[in-house]
Amino acid sequence: MEHYTNRNKKELKRKNCLYCLLPAVGTVFCLAYILAATRDVVYSDYIRLINSYLPDVWNPDKFFVADIVTRMPVNFIERIINVTFFDYSTTFEMVLGVLCLGAAGLVLAAYCRERQVGVVWYLMLMAVFFSLNKWEMLTNGTGWCHFLAFAGFYYHYVLWDRVWKRQEKKLMTLEKRKQDQRERRLLMLLPWLIILGTAGPYCGAYAAVLILTYGFCLLIEWKRTKQADRRILCYMGNVLAPMCLYLVSSSFAVSEHAGATGRSISQVMGDNFMLFPKFILKSLSSMVVGSEPMLDFLAKLDKGMALCYLAGAVVLAGYGLALWMQMKRKLYRVSVFPLMLLLWGGLNHLLVLAARWIFENSDYGMSSRYALQYQVGILGMLLTFALVWKLRREGRRSTAKPEIRQKTGRSAVWSVSRLEMAAAIVISAVILCGNVYTTCKEVEKAPNRRQYAAEVEQVLLNYRETDDEVLEKQLQYHKGTDKIRRALQILEEQNWNVYGGN
Repeated sequence: MEHYTNRNKKELKRKNCLYCLLPAVGTVFCLAYILAATRDVVYSDYIRLINSYLPDVWNPDKFFVADIVTRMPVNFIERIINVTFFDYSTTFEMVLGVLCLGAAGLVLAAYCRERQVGVVWYLMLMAVFFSLNKWEMLTNGTGWCHFLAFAGFYYHYVLWDRVWKRQEKKLMTLEKRKQDQRERRLLMLLPWLIILGTAGPYCGAYAAVLILTYGFCLLIEWKRTKQADRRILCYMGNVLAPMCLYLVSSSFAVSEHAGATGRSISQVMGDNFMLFPKFILKSLSSMVVGSEPMLDFLAKLDKGMALCYLAGAVVLAGYGLALWMQMKRKLYRVSVFPLMLLLWGGLNHLLVLAARWIFENSDYGMSSRYALQYQVGILGMLLTFALVWKLRREGRRSTAKPEIRQKTGRSAVWSVSRLEMAAAIVISAVILCGNVYTTCKEVEKAPNRRQYAAEVEQVLLNYRETDDEVLEKQLQYHKGTDKIRRALQILEEQNWNVYGGN
């Protein structure tokens, strides 16, 4: 017996090392990728930011504006650090983005460790989490704060999952009660910090998932105790209040949509009623294979978009299967975190559709810039499958959770599970293989992306002699070359970025 216990302890220690190690490996991998695929050059969104905030980053008039919250205030602090110590380095911001992605990976790893998610499922989760399907976000330093916001989102959701799990326990030790009080105070503080400080346009889905989850848990608690938990109502209020402040602030923001057709939704639907279904299926397919590898592969096949729609249908089936498992097995009583991720992922697909249908191009839904939003649903799907797999194994050992087996015969539950798990394994394998394929293709393209960045650098160094057409094309900014030249002049005068000689 002692030998058996020691063996179990060693196995648990190895698993814990694996849980901690993989997020670090994924972070190093992404850092290596951005060093191989990028150079320290400004382009695209940087032109707008330079004209808006540089060179005087300490100017309060540029900070205290009516739409301050939409500008993600954490950016102002980072910008001061960047120009002071790094001469406005885009590489510094890209590295920050990867480190924030790694922080989010650690949150996910801590959850998997606490729930003892199986090693195979955990490896699959990390492979998807650090996939290069989000290369466009990784290689554009302006998006570093989005990775920070998502790390905050994951942390808040996992924190509520931990508190919710503890909610049904009537007896707790003194230490556990103190921990519970600290975490409940954090639940009230986090929405203010995240929504008003870092989230920007992503706060809508974050807040909606919290409100829906709190309402759902409140209903479950009321059915169990016949009383409304006022603490949950308090958490809801601490989400709604900063969200209302954000909406007020965003009403003062002025948005530009270059390329929008300007037609009404009724006109678009009348001419192309399949735009929305195609958009959704293509956005779902991008979580199997990224947009560029998918379009390259389809061009070689010369068979239209059928395979793309099939991949989207597989992911949609995965969503349906995961939600069915959640409801039928009542997995939310075991852990509500995967259900929150599923809701979040689905909302993100709908929000991107709502924001991008104005371009009347269904391929917009496949863009790599949305992979960070879309992948949360895939993570929720895989975690749901992992929990069902774990509970199924426990059920075979006659130790299944009682709430999973209530009102259902045990043999019936686990006979159905065979069919469920077969479908779950197939869907998971398709997603994993597609993400590995996308990552391999992106690694192959890294030298080409770096070469393009080198060409951009030469344009920046010679912008005064460069034609407007070339300048606009190379810097991917289509709102006037006068703005491009003004931004580059600011950098040149301050000896920042490529003009600093570093």
